[in-house]
Amino acid sequence: MPRRRVAVLISGRGSNMAALIEAAKDKNFPAEIAVVISNVPDAGGLATAQAAGIKTAVVDHKLHKKDRTAFEQALQAELQKHAVELICLAGFMRLLTPWFVGQWHERMINIHPALLPSFKGLDTHKRALETGVRLHGATVHFVVPEMDSGPIIAQGAVAVHDDDTEASLAARVIKVEHRIYPLALRLVAEGRVRVENGRCRIAEAAFPEAAYLVPDSAT
Repeated sequence: MPRRRVAVLISGRGSNMAALIEAAKDKNFPAEIAVVISNVPDAGGLATAQAAGIKTAVVDHKLHKKDRTAFEQALQAELQKHAVELICLAGFMRLLTPWFVGQWHERMINIHPALLPSFKGLDTHKRALETGVRLHGATVHFVVPEMDSGPIIAQGAVAVHDDDTEASLAARVIKVEHRIYPLALRLVAEGRVRVENGRCRIAEAAFPEAAYLVPDSAT
């Protein structure tokens, strides 16, 4: 079965992008990273991708001022140029219009640093600490027009310690992110994820453990 061609969209250093690139080095992984695209010309992740031999491109949103349609049309053209089949958002700091999301219905996934549906949006670790939750984590989900609201593919949890700071909690969550994003991409690329009534079902999985991760003692 041919490997699915994936574009990773970034705006910064791209640590989750690097985790996907590392996973895709395995020839048995069902997806290949065909291109890394950034809307920020000097994003640190571009150099990381280039060092790994991955093609890169820049579609600078600032060149289109506030014309989101023009920006997304340029982005779409770049994706088509590289024959992309699936998109992974990895710290891509642009809200996408319903038009663009519709072009990639159930073919675009995102990772969010919280256990959705809790803590949508920004400052997730700060809000988790302020709320006093005992478990926090990360979620990979399909992208829909509503921010951080798509069907959940995979999640990973960590315990929240009494002495946690935003930095210490973020450091544990990012390790989980780097594990569940390749897992989720594998499931999608293998065609094992189907959406029913807004929920993801994982084919050939007898137990839900196929789509969630709780590290040892949730530490």
